[in-house]
Amino acid sequence: MTDSLSSHTPKPGRIARHAMLEDQAGWTRWLPGLNTLRKYESSWLRHDLVAGLVMTTMLVPVGIAYAEASGVPGINGLYATIVPMLAYALFGPSRILVLGPDSALSALILTVVLPLSAGEPQRAVALAGTMAIVSGVVCVAAGLARLGFITELLSKPIRYGYMNGIALTVLLSQVPKLFGFSVTAKGPLRQAWGIVDKVLAGNTNVVALAIGAGTLVLILLLKRWPRVPAILIAMVSATVVVAAFHLATRAGVSVLGPMPRGLPAPRLPLIHVADLGPTLMGGIAVAVVSFADTSLFSRTYAARLRTPVDPNQEMVGLGIANLAAGFFQGFPISSSSSRTPVAEAAGAKTQLTGVVGALAIALLLVLAPNLLQNLPHTALAAVVIASAIGLVEVSDLRRIYRIQRWEFWLSMACFAGVAVLGAIPGIALAIVIAVIEFLWDGWRPHSAVLGRVEHVRGYHDITRYPEAHLIPGLVLFRWDAPLFFANAELFHQRVLDAVASSPTPVHWLVVAGEPVTSVDVTAADVVSELDDTLQAAGIELCFAEIKDPVMDKLKRFGLFKRFGEQTFFATLGEAVSAYRTIHPVEWIDWEDRMS
Repeated sequence: MTDSLSSHTPKPGRIARHAMLEDQAGWTRWLPGLNTLRKYESSWLRHDLVAGLVMTTMLVPVGIAYAEASGVPGINGLYATIVPMLAYALFGPSRILVLGPDSALSALILTVVLPLSAGEPQRAVALAGTMAIVSGVVCVAAGLARLGFITELLSKPIRYGYMNGIALTVLLSQVPKLFGFSVTAKGPLRQAWGIVDKVLAGNTNVVALAIGAGTLVLILLLKRWPRVPAILIAMVSATVVVAAFHLATRAGVSVLGPMPRGLPAPRLPLIHVADLGPTLMGGIAVAVVSFADTSLFSRTYAARLRTPVDPNQEMVGLGIANLAAGFFQGFPISSSSSRTPVAEAAGAKTQLTGVVGALAIALLLVLAPNLLQNLPHTALAAVVIASAIGLVEVSDLRRIYRIQRWEFWLSMACFAGVAVLGAIPGIALAIVIAVIEFLWDGWRPHSAVLGRVEHVRGYHDITRYPEAHLIPGLVLFRWDAPLFFANAELFHQRVLDAVASSPTPVHWLVVAGEPVTSVDVTAADVVSELDDTLQAAGIELCFAEIKDPVMDKLKRFGLFKRFGEQTFFATLGEAVSAYRTIHPVEWIDWEDRMS
């Protein structure tokens, strides 16, 4: 990679870790674009220029299509492409990621814009712009607060679930446009029935359907070859056919129409006070989805290019790009699973590719905006449908079904939530499920009574090794999770169950604390209560393998002083030896024999 990012390629035996951040200090770390410009190599220029022009052929039709799918005029899709790409080139840490209107967000935006705008285009633009500003503020604030890790709470099955749900929502919103009619029903079942009802009633515009279906098939066929501009070829073909045969007037095919000339002017989107609540909720949902996707793609390409990206800076870059979109008559934007591979395949080296693409679109709007006036809406619907099909994940869900069935059904629950409740409530449900999934392992963790196994070093779970030997009078109890308020009572109960299940009267109970990474105040109080209960039964509570940070907490909580230093052991072996010194028992130590 002599002409690309060689300066950030680690030496053999080394791994680059935040290499870009190490080269910056102070406020400049928040402007990665300046660092890229400072180290820009002349050999990259040709690649970035070509990639930018190639990508423009996709940015224009896709931007218009996603704008229409989001409930705003097509021109605003180009506005939401130009300024955010320039902003991300300066503030975004990824050298190759392409931001812009995205099909994954269109359902979220449409959910807010459609019912509130009442068919008024300018009101729709204001609502969508406000959502972009809300999303931008949330992302920037979270990035500055170093909360870039939060999207890692969304597991892969949950992401698949909500993305599949969004894909279904997008498909149901675009199929009517493909057939040349509209459906006002809400909810997936009602929308599906509305589509069937209108088809059976003969409302299909056969010419529009032929153009849309042909466009969709052409896009899907040409996608097999990444270097072929599939969307451009399909859009140009559909536009030429409509213009050549005057199908807008002769067959009633709906077209884009004349577009305003010029660049977007900065404008503060103003909405009604009554619309503020839904818009805020929509903006927050957009922030979660857009950063989850952007973070995923950013990490993927960072690993491929061996240039690690700071997730907090990624969140700031995405947020500023959304702010730029909101203040320049755009709508919420995100990364793209389709545009970024096009840029990569075209040879993009840096974000100059995005700058070239943005300037090319700006020139189109200034010099020749009417080139797109005969672009049929049914072809734009085909673009969105093709993208929505790309969002659907099936094969990996099959794998998850085979290896972890409960996570598969978790994904199905998220899918049903988005499909039935709607995009924004569905996203909220997905987040709630993610938090529950995150807490479940800690809430109801695994625990074990340990024993010695012949010819196997260490102490092991007796349920896994039924042949394990127990030390008479000693219970070795392992707790495989942090000890905190949600599982403290369960810990108390399982310890007492372990004592009750002992085949011999118990003198000592040793908690094997190596898996315990934290203890809170509630858990510390429960441990004190447990000690009182055990002491009343003549059983001494001891601890082994407690980590230093956990030990520090026990000292602050007063537990170390309560139990005494003599009850804490560095290893289970030390605890067993101390017990056998005080309580001599006949017991075969297989590890001694192995050594």
